[in-house]
Amino acid sequence: MSDNVAGDQLRLFIERIERLEDEKKGISDDIKDVYLESKANGYDPKTMRKIVRLRKMEKNARQEAEALLATYAAALGMQLGFDI
Repeated sequence: MSDNVAGDQLRLFIERIERLEDEKKGISDDIKDVYLESKANGYDPKTMRKIVRLRKMEKNARQEAEALLATYAAALGMQLGFDI
């Protein structure tokens, strides 16, 4: 009996994961469509992805990443065309 209950519970977990994976795929497809739409309207999806990634970061983490980028660029003799 215990094996049957554990099996039923495991099956329910697996089915939930499968449903969530399907939802995740749908959402991923929707996001891809938005990037394609933005590209068709003249925006650069690569740059937009960077902005989305930066906006997810906390302010302090973003500032630290920007400072490191500026430090590394300066060490390589690169001049960034924007203020960090």
